[in-house]
Amino acid sequence: MSSGEIGVGMIGHAFMGAVHSHAWRTVHRFFPVPLTPRLAVLCGRDAARTADAAARFGWADVETDWRAAVARDDVQLVDICTPGDTHAEIALAALAAGKHVLCEKPLANSVAEAEEMAAAAEAAAARGVRAMVAFNYRRVPALALARKLVADGRLGQIRHVRAVYLQDWLSDENSPMTWRLRKDKAGSGSLGDLGAHIVDAAQWVTGQDITGVSAIAETFVRSRPAEGGSAGNGQIAAGGVAMGEVAMGEVTVDDAALFLARFSGGALGSFEATRYALGRKNAMRLEVNGSRGSIAFDFESMNELSFFDGDVPGAEAGFRRILVTEADHPYVGAWWPPGHLLGYEHTFTHEVADLLDAIAGGTDPAPSFADGLRVQRVLAAVENSASAGSTWTPVGTAGGAVNGRAEMEGAAVS
Repeated sequence: MSSGEIGVGMIGHAFMGAVHSHAWRTVHRFFPVPLTPRLAVLCGRDAARTADAAARFGWADVETDWRAAVARDDVQLVDICTPGDTHAEIALAALAAGKHVLCEKPLANSVAEAEEMAAAAEAAAARGVRAMVAFNYRRVPALALARKLVADGRLGQIRHVRAVYLQDWLSDENSPMTWRLRKDKAGSGSLGDLGAHIVDAAQWVTGQDITGVSAIAETFVRSRPAEGGSAGNGQIAAGGVAMGEVAMGEVTVDDAALFLARFSGGALGSFEATRYALGRKNAMRLEVNGSRGSIAFDFESMNELSFFDGDVPGAEAGFRRILVTEADHPYVGAWWPPGHLLGYEHTFTHEVADLLDAIAGGTDPAPSFADGLRVQRVLAAVENSASAGSTWTPVGTAGGAVNGRAEMEGAAVS
């Protein structure tokens, strides 16, 4: 690694790979980061597709074996943008090799994997190796402002947390199978894909941990056309069963998950994650009500934060719309003049800027793998509660996991 430069090796090049690539290319052009990313190698299983992605996204070289990418001398940071079933193996190997790690969320497919990853990250930090989990919504300026308002006491004692994440891309029951619908690959469905984001955002904004949950979950469509469509001649596709001329795959994850929660500071919470909310494309919403005020956020209006100041006289009171585009708002000063809006991709640029600052400064980045583990324990408690008929389930601070479900017996309560 040249002075002021860091070589990045990225594993995976689909949706997350594209947006992470944009962040690595962009960050040093807008933020005064102490290290300039060098896009050293992009890794994917298909050589032709990986080479095409590398050419489009600006990567210097390609690999088809992630182990080879991790082992390269020109790679000092490994960015993991793969399905959840591979996160633990890649991250553990990278940390053992002395490489910094950025890992997409959720951190793992089970509590046991997340515990191992968090322990490895803690040990690596003692050697100056840093690890961060990619909860990008922490880097939305409006949500960062919401956290500051809470931390500054503007909301008073937090009483209610209301969080939903609504999408509709699975509403059509004939939409084909993807890896996100297979538990062995994804760990869970809407719960891990969307619920992980709102769990992290709620805990981060309020500064409180979720201590227990009561949950329900449902799979509305239990089989879908296998990837690639018709199998022909009754052929059975991988992971599916043939029905006539079309191979069908079994959906093994939740389509929707809802749960009630208690927080460590006494607040009550409600959470909903679904990919069946027709008309909602990416409605990640968070509302927090306190003794002195409230905030409300909707990612589909990501540059805005609604703030109710309970100290204002009743005759003048009401939710106030804050357009979060001023130079003194979090992250915004690096971009455009006031009123010129930011987008989804900017959150990832903010994310890697913070990571590069932490690496150069010798500090632990946030969210850490330990933060990712805290979210994983909540997801496990939700699954356990839903499978046990909505039984109230403490969020464990210890214990293993099987297929993404924590074994809670005897676990301590946070």
